[in-house]
Amino acid sequence: MLQSWKTSLVFLFVSGLVLLFIVAPLAGMFLQTSGAQYAATVADEEVMRSIRLTLLSSLVGVMVFGVLAIPLSYVLARKRFPGRGFVNGLVDLPVVIPHSAAGIALLGVISRGTWIGQAGEAAGIPFVGGMAGIVVAMAFVSIPYLINAARDGFEAVPEKLEKAALNLGAPPWRVFFTISLPLAKRQILTGLTMMWARGLSEFGAIVIIAYHPMVTPVLIWERFASFGLAYARPVAAVFVIVCLIVFVLMRLLAGKPVAMRHGGE
Repeated sequence: MLQSWKTSLVFLFVSGLVLLFIVAPLAGMFLQTSGAQYAATVADEEVMRSIRLTLLSSLVGVMVFGVLAIPLSYVLARKRFPGRGFVNGLVDLPVVIPHSAAGIALLGVISRGTWIGQAGEAAGIPFVGGMAGIVVAMAFVSIPYLINAARDGFEAVPEKLEKAALNLGAPPWRVFFTISLPLAKRQILTGLTMMWARGLSEFGAIVIIAYHPMVTPVLIWERFASFGLAYARPVAAVFVIVCLIVFVLMRLLAGKPVAMRHGGE
């Protein structure tokens, strides 16, 4: 009993240190920002414009690339094929590589000298220096969160349910939309939320593709580099508060606790 009590005490102490490590910097940032600075930042149209652009760009990335990623998640969960482990590794690659390198890699595909970039320019949707480039950069670095969460969700769906429906004559597309997708819904919604949240924080890839128009992470860096910490801190504090509010709302809509966990309940 004594050993168990000592172990619990050590675990509580270490857990408290980790929580303090997470909370202390954020609390310090909020407390060191005065009410007048909050008010001035909220009234700053450049800041509000950057926050709107950041929220919208990440949401568009989720809506476009997130939907396209779900079939891949299902294939990785259900199919066994040569090179499956390699494909899973490729999926995680955007998380591993430096995001400045991700920006350079993307630039080689969507710059004005490429056929994708030229097609975008012809359609009036420029990637370099445009919202489309921001969306692509955000989606590239955040899509692994969705693919992995959705794959885990599909793997948790009993295959016998899908096979029973197929044996009863249901076509594969109907089995997917009426059985597989609904049963994996919670994990998919969690993945979509995490993809959106990760896109909001992207800086390295975006600053290479589209320094302007400025998303908020780029604006924070620009104010820090040009004017110092006192000018950057209020923008960072307001942005974190906005992201936290929207993130909590999205998690609640997804039917999940606010804690950032993966998988089912």
